Amino acid sequence: MSDVAIRVENLGKRYRIGSQKEQYGMLRDIVMGAAKAPLRRLRRGDRPPAEEFWALRDVSFELKQGEILGVIGRNGAGKSTLLKILSRITEPTAGRATIHGRVGSLLEVGTGFHPELTGRENIYLNGAIIGMSRQDIDRRFDEIVEFAGVERFLDTPVKRYSSGMYTRLAFSVAAHLEPEVLIVDEVLSVGDAAFQQKSLGKMGDVAREGRTVLFVSHNLSAVVRLCTRAVWLQSGSIRSEGDSDVVVSRYLNADAATRGERLWRRNPTSSDELWIDSVSIRNNEGEITEQFESCEPIFVSVSYQTISTISYYRVGIIIQTTQGITVLETYDIDDLRNTHESISPGRYTYRCIVPANLLAPGRYVLSINAGIPNYRSFIHHDRVLAFNVDDTGAVGSHMAVPREGIIRPQLQWERWEVGVDHEIH
Repeated sequence: MSDVAIRVENLGKRYRIGSQKEQYGMLRDIVMGAAKAPLRRLRRGDRPPAEEFWALRDVSFELKQGEILGVIGRNGAGKSTLLKILSRITEPTAGRATIHGRVGSLLEVGTGFHPELTGRENIYLNGAIIGMSRQDIDRRFDEIVEFAGVERFLDTPVKRYSSGMYTRLAFSVAAHLEPEVLIVDEVLSVGDAAFQQKSLGKMGDVAREGRTVLFVSHNLSAVVRLCTRAVWLQSGSIRSEGDSDVVVSRYLNADAATRGERLWRRNPTSSDELWIDSVSIRNNEGEITEQFESCEPIFVSVSYQTISTISYYRVGIIIQTTQGITVLETYDIDDLRNTHESISPGRYTYRCIVPANLLAPGRYVLSINAGIPNYRSFIHHDRVLAFNVDDTGAVGSHMAVPREGIIRPQLQWERWEVGVDHEIH
């Protein structure tokens, strides 16, 4: 038997933009529509043809049993379309995808759940869908519930669950019901940090048991740590494929703006509540730049608009190395004065100061996101800016031996002189 778990060959998915959706109505509407059909055909020549959009095009790769493949790329690159095809949710336009074994997928909150059924009933429903017997589900039931942490609400309809509870139970079901192939989308970002780490550990356990994992995430450090290989999708095609650390490094280095500022002249997201106008990085003199000395602070400014009143949201930045290692993640609500209990429509600018003597010399990329914690993401822009930190004035730069570490803070050292007559404990 072949050790290939997933084989994707020249896969493509085409959508038509602007084509009319199929309408449904009463019998009277159908009869009237038939009567008007000849007239519509005469007018059709005046209507512009529907535009074709290829969400995926000519994508090919193989994934062996027991491997974890990370899929990375910007929003709209085709990642979710690929997973929907592999999960048999949508049909490809071209090519084919072959999967050997049972598939457990988690593509969005509550995948495969019936909102009117309880958590207990949905566990058995999902197990039956992927072909497990009741005895097999009984054997894993307690482990599923314990991992999800929903014991108190097990007999409550899942439509009353919070998004975090939904996610925990959905992932627990997908991971514990012994699928040969586990497909997981960015949905884990809905859960809290502790559960995200727990889930990443579980996916590692799944792979060590000889099962296969396909993992889509913006958490590039998790991709490097968890995945043996990675695929970088760009505009529906594979831009790079190989060892996860190499692919992530290429992804972070490519196309990142280096002029120190990124502007958006129109809403770059589908959110009609908040969008980012600009992000810039400046030096101590207020100049926009991408070159910094280790001994000087870095000022990151984020300007955005809110279109409607929003409560309890946050806007943050993420700084990573070009190897995908997250150095820091910070949000405007880290300052307790910015509670965002309710903010009116308008334009706002926040500035974050990365202190001097913190980052080690090297090249970094900056990403930005905004959303309501554990509920909704408004925006996520990867690697919007890149900047360099040189070792001028860096801590320890006067020494011949280079220092290791992602950060190089100037820490305080204290000294006590102990006399010969003093006993040291």
